Amino acid sequence: MAKTQPRAWQRMLSGRRLDLLDPSPLDIELSDIAHGLARVARWNGQTNGDYAFSVAQHSILVMHLAAAANPKFDGSARLYALLHDAPEYVMGDIISPLKAAMGGEYKQLENRLLGAIHVRFSLPANPTAQVVKQIKKADQQAAYFEAVNLAGFEPAEARKLFGEPSLASFDMPDFESLIRPWPIHVAHEKFIANFSDISGPASR
Repeated sequence: MAKTQPRAWQRMLSGRRLDLLDPSPLDIELSDIAHGLARVARWNGQTNGDYAFSVAQHSILVMHLAAAANPKFDGSARLYALLHDAPEYVMGDIISPLKAAMGGEYKQLENRLLGAIHVRFSLPANPTAQVVKQIKKADQQAAYFEAVNLAGFEPAEARKLFGEPSLASFDMPDFESLIRPWPIHVAHEKFIANFSDISGPASR
């Protein structure tokens, strides 16, 4: 008897069936992304506070950091920043040292899904090199701030791992709100609200 192929799709709460190996933009919904990211904890949950610091909240923080550091960071660049970790709504947030140990196949799956997410929301599958660089820098700064404020790192240790932030926290509007962990429903709602502020409700 022939062996059946292992299932490579996941049913989403929207009713979509997302093929993780060959994702179609047609099977990607904003509500599923927001739902998943609001429930995925950064730092494997090893953070202070009454709630986990979610990937949804981290994504919003990265978008604000990138926009604060780059005055010409336009709508599409902001959307790329907001969605930079979107594959984690189905793949989870695997910490960077473990990703490195897992090798290239994981990264290929992640990039394939991210490209499909971009296309779903009317973006080119791949952002420009400049936007990638700006988002990466903001991501590193977010990691520094999260490490020091939430994950128990000393500033010197965080600087060695993530670099020195070019933007002081007190120079960023609403920093205290952005770094304080939100309940799941708040992270979900704010992720969708930020998406709508950039793209408008019609693009959901």
